[in-house]
Amino acid sequence: MNVATFDVILVFIVIAFILLSLYRELMGAAFTFFIAVMVLGIFNVLTPSEILAGFANEQIAVIIMLLLLGDTIRQTSVIEAIFEKAFPKSMNYKGFLARMMIWVGGFSAFLNNTPLVAVMMPYVHQWSHRHNIAPSKLLIPLSYAAILGGCVTLIGTSTNLIVNGMVVDQHIFPDMPPLDMFDFFYAGFPALIVGMLYLYFFSYRLLPNRKSVMEEYSSSDRKYLVEAEVRPNSHLVGKTLQEAEIRDMDGLVLIEIIRGNKVFQLFSDHFRLQEGDLLRFAGENKNVVRLMSENSGLTLPTVGIMSKLKKTQVVEVVVSHNSTLITKTIREINFRGRYDAALLALHRNGERVLGKMDEVKLKAGDVLMLLVGEAFSSRVESEQDFYLISKIREFNRTEKYKIYALLAGTLLAILLSAVKLVPLFIGLFVVLILVSALKIVSPKDLPRNIDYNLAAIIALSLALGTAMIKTGVADMVANLIISVFLPFGRVTLLFGIYLITSMLAAYITNKAAVAIVFPISLTAAKTLGLNPEPFALVVSFAAAANFITPIGYQTNLMVYGPGNYNFRDFFKIGFPLTIIYMVVTITVLSLMYFS
Repeated sequence: MNVATFDVILVFIVIAFILLSLYRELMGAAFTFFIAVMVLGIFNVLTPSEILAGFANEQIAVIIMLLLLGDTIRQTSVIEAIFEKAFPKSMNYKGFLARMMIWVGGFSAFLNNTPLVAVMMPYVHQWSHRHNIAPSKLLIPLSYAAILGGCVTLIGTSTNLIVNGMVVDQHIFPDMPPLDMFDFFYAGFPALIVGMLYLYFFSYRLLPNRKSVMEEYSSSDRKYLVEAEVRPNSHLVGKTLQEAEIRDMDGLVLIEIIRGNKVFQLFSDHFRLQEGDLLRFAGENKNVVRLMSENSGLTLPTVGIMSKLKKTQVVEVVVSHNSTLITKTIREINFRGRYDAALLALHRNGERVLGKMDEVKLKAGDVLMLLVGEAFSSRVESEQDFYLISKIREFNRTEKYKIYALLAGTLLAILLSAVKLVPLFIGLFVVLILVSALKIVSPKDLPRNIDYNLAAIIALSLALGTAMIKTGVADMVANLIISVFLPFGRVTLLFGIYLITSMLAAYITNKAAVAIVFPISLTAAKTLGLNPEPFALVVSFAAAANFITPIGYQTNLMVYGPGNYNFRDFFKIGFPLTIIYMVVTITVLSLMYFS
């Protein structure tokens, strides 16, 4: 056996190892690629410089910077604020579905879709609960809308950027330029519209009507008592309870209204709210936190100046049996001065709590929900008055001018890159410097948010592609695909590449699919003397638009558990969408490049 033959066999063995390891989840993706590439290095299929070349690829830095900016934008809660205003409560299923897909699809074209789905999921659960519709009817469309939107631009998904990194790194077509910001738009946008229409008309019929995991276990959740005041100039002033949609607000049930010295426990939908009305709700911990939203029209009297702090957390604590707080009222305890905390809500094991919150005397076993500042941990370190149960949520409040600067800087960097005035790498780098200078995020925190595993996978994927081209494996597989599909036409060849990439992405990972199929696809274009761009784009669309399994894409995994789905649910609705998406994208690409 000569050296060339051995190298070919070794590359095929390495590819088989990658597929088996990722499919069987034998080890993490980054470690799998590391072992594979190191084996190729040990047997001199790849030189050390070829292995390390991928780490110098500009697109890896671009992906990391986009993820950092996306995480920074998420921490400012600006997307959450937009979503709160974008989804009025009085909407039917089709109206909510359409608006959700439009907003999420639009945002995900320019922002990382994982935090978008994470931010949107609570709204889906709220709306589903309020309208007695199973969340399983909405969570898969939420994930699919994020995926569809991400495929519209170069920066919409990391898969597109990985493919662009491979375009820059490849030597099959030395003169091939990098992909532009909107090279994906011409096929991706029509596919987005058609995909949304399919989901709009068919998702309700195809998706299961299943309780979410949260609902199945909600009976064990603690029911808190919380007081909220109608704030001055609130949009609630003068509205009836029916108009304000406040009797069952986001899972919080209105049980009393206190107006001056009067307590109303029986009230009709026509009861009209006034400024200063104190509303008493009963609800679960996460629902209580939503009252703190600026759009609620309510304020929590116990919070006071703490609502202005830049960094706070919501925690649950239980009063201990030897606590010095027992028999003291909330007002006497002075949570703010003593613990750097404010009481949000109280749970007393199903017992009814009478009187105003600040007049309630604490008992052993009371569970308190507190809004705490940064000094809380150090102040309670040696205390035995209560024990921490859980952290519910963290708030990072950022001045509005900083949010505007962050959003404007990010959009400007994207725009200047799109018109080819400033490289995206430079634009994003400047925005990250701005983020650090304005202290939107601490410079010390930025390195902690870097996804080093993703960077390693991409760089090692590039090395694997180099090995496939160098040994002739890409040629061999490309010729096989050509012999099978080309007799039916060049368009059928694109279909073949799409199907292979899509299947690998669905059951392995999209990054592995791109690493294996990209060099094969470009080699096929080289062999036939065709324009390489559609062959690069088709790999990207097939790998990123992953609908038929929950493991194929991160957002699918995010909704898999909360929606109480199984694999069959994804295949039932995702397989037709995969076929539709494939037909639309390949039709557009063939009209653009083959006609």
